[in-house]
Amino acid sequence: MYGLTRAATTLIGVLAAGLLLWLGTQVLPGSGEATSGEYWATIGLVAAAGVTMALSQLLGGWTKWGWPRISGKVFLIAFLPALILGGWVLAAGEPGSDWLGRHVRNWSDDIGVDGFVGDLKTMFPAIAFGIGLVFGFTFDTTGPRVARTHGVPAAGAAKQREAADSGNGSGDGSEDDRRVHIREGGAPMEPEPAPRSGGPPKE
Repeated sequence: MYGLTRAATTLIGVLAAGLLLWLGTQVLPGSGEATSGEYWATIGLVAAAGVTMALSQLLGGWTKWGWPRISGKVFLIAFLPALILGGWVLAAGEPGSDWLGRHVRNWSDDIGVDGFVGDLKTMFPAIAFGIGLVFGFTFDTTGPRVARTHGVPAAGAAKQREAADSGNGSGDGSEDDRRVHIREGGAPMEPEPAPRSGGPPKE
């Protein structure tokens, strides 16, 4: 049942992502340079397609159901770097001479990465999709609620075992039964006699 549910939600995610990608092609003009608004609208639709694919796995139970939540560590360590680096490339590919695209291209030239950024600009749909996908990965679930059983604590269980072992022994629990074996063969060491009262005998 779990595999069938995940397969169904994955298919739904694929269809929804495909629809968003198709809408992105309708925003961009067929010929000529796109405007800044058309460019960012297309990026938003492509990124939403990536989020849809990630959420399709979440809703399909890949994290064992439970209430959804945002993983702070994934958001900080994975998504923010992807957003900064990918957003830099997307901003550099902005058409026209708007403030953001112009400044990012100048900054890229100043730090000597303009050639690398220029090569990646042609892959802007894939970068937008990846940013959306990583953002979808920041969502997780707490897992199903499991009823807690009030069992015996570990320390209490150990004490109970020790008490049971001492009760099952052959001795009667006296001091003579707790003699230490110090030689092979199990020969016990007799306890030392109690000291005699009084001083040494008079001659």
